[in-house]
Amino acid sequence: MPRMTSEDQETFLAEPHVGVVATVRQDGRPYTVPVWHLWDGVHFWLTGTVSRVWCRQLMHDPRLSLCVEATAPVPGHIDIDGVGEVLQPPDFNIWPISRQLAEKYVGARGDRGAIDKFFANMKTEPRLLIRVTPEVWRAIDMRVYEGKRADREHGQRFSS
Repeated sequence: MPRMTSEDQETFLAEPHVGVVATVRQDGRPYTVPVWHLWDGVHFWLTGTVSRVWCRQLMHDPRLSLCVEATAPVPGHIDIDGVGEVLQPPDFNIWPISRQLAEKYVGARGDRGAIDKFFANMKTEPRLLIRVTPEVWRAIDMRVYEGKRADREHGQRFSS
């Protein structure tokens, strides 16, 4: 399977692509929600509030999966399975990383004032951070992906 190079992975994860996090419900079914993410080279960082369902689920069961997919500038996807550690004030200063998340996503619009306004609003909420340690990592480069053999054979049957 064609994997992204380390350089492409870093470029891909620096872009403001929205990810989808999957947490585990009490009955064992997955629960998915779109999230912002920040990759620091070791951990993914997600932000939420104590009232959000997925955050409460992580407090009970830290297992999660995160999928980030995009078509540009590098078409592909990065998926990880890992463990999320919920961090909250006053035990952890969540604000520097929360600010970086706002800069990554709100800053993509190029409006510095919008970042300040968004970040000020974040500070009014019962916010927390989730530090995600990846255990399984999949990074697929769709520029060179030809499909699994079965997919290719299936496609050939219909192109004849």
